[in-house]
Amino acid sequence: MSQALDLLRDLIRCKSVTPANDGALEILQDFLTPLGFECHMLTFEGDGSYPVQNLFATRGTGGRHLLFAGHTDVVPVGDEAAWTHDPFSADELDGVMWGRGAVDMKSGVAAFCAALPELVESGEADKGTISLLITGDEESDAVNGTVKALQWAKEQGYQFDFGLVGEPSSAEEFGDVVKIGRRGSLSFTITVTGTQGHVAYPHKANNPLPVLSKIAAQLSDATLDEGNENFQATNLELTTIDVGNKAGNVIPARGSMHGNIRFNDIWDAFKLEYWLGQQILAVPANGCDVELKIHHPVSRSFVSNDSADVDLLIETVQKHANITPIRSTGGGTSDARFIADYCPVAEFGLVGKGMHQVDEQVPMAMVERLQSVYTDYVRAFLES
Repeated sequence: MSQALDLLRDLIRCKSVTPANDGALEILQDFLTPLGFECHMLTFEGDGSYPVQNLFATRGTGGRHLLFAGHTDVVPVGDEAAWTHDPFSADELDGVMWGRGAVDMKSGVAAFCAALPELVESGEADKGTISLLITGDEESDAVNGTVKALQWAKEQGYQFDFGLVGEPSSAEEFGDVVKIGRRGSLSFTITVTGTQGHVAYPHKANNPLPVLSKIAAQLSDATLDEGNENFQATNLELTTIDVGNKAGNVIPARGSMHGNIRFNDIWDAFKLEYWLGQQILAVPANGCDVELKIHHPVSRSFVSNDSADVDLLIETVQKHANITPIRSTGGGTSDARFIADYCPVAEFGLVGKGMHQVDEQVPMAMVERLQSVYTDYVRAFLES
């Protein structure tokens, strides 16, 4: 079991704040290569984002094909002076390992990798194909990471039967949640343009702010749906309303608002764009120009509720955690949204309470439990 902790310690000490790698992927390559994995270091760039290093490692050519996905990039540490321990020290105290990425999600990557030697040594790994896709860009743009690595894998002829993402899925205690899907995410901007003028002569101007505020109220009061058996209700949140006017005696020329919709599988990007347009048209423009802009890419919703491999994951987690995991589609987005275009996918990992926080830390015993779950799951998957 110490292999997972040794690997985690080495990974935490890499200052791999997105998109920096700082040797993290090389550590994994050095671990996997002696186990018979063929490792491909993939660097993608362009499309308005920064260059990103990714690792695709694969072993086997037949049988069922399991894809494990994760990331070694981490969010910035914030105020380093507020940390009790150096965020890249991997200090250990009272059974806890400290450091940025300890929860999200270097522990998941380390636990899965450490689960493999036992299966290779026993020959069980030879019953199928195991691949790992580890990106350096999950926490930020996610443009030159998993999505392009999957496209590359498809071009090489790889096909996957199931995807397992090691994100910290557990909510309150280890094993209480398995993520079987995620809501989609669509961001938008609405800009209303009128005519600038002096506040003392409103008849010579056309103030866009009353129109903008009425559109804001229209959107905030609207109900998109009530949810369904797999998902909670879709919600729309306005995040900013901006005018940029610092003069108290000037009617501004324009104002804009930004918002985000987290949507279930009732909706897609085209339906939501039409719905937003209808809400805007319900508000009189009073001679102003109103523009709606959808920010791409839009993250789609997905669910893998009817997969036998999800059932197998639930059974495996239940055996080790002594509780029955809830099948959840809550939370934000993850790279599982990209994998869902290629095969059914689920997420299981640590309790995620401390992720992105100051003094991020993980109980070392929990990392070892996660390794045990992954070992048994890969074994059962390849035999099924």
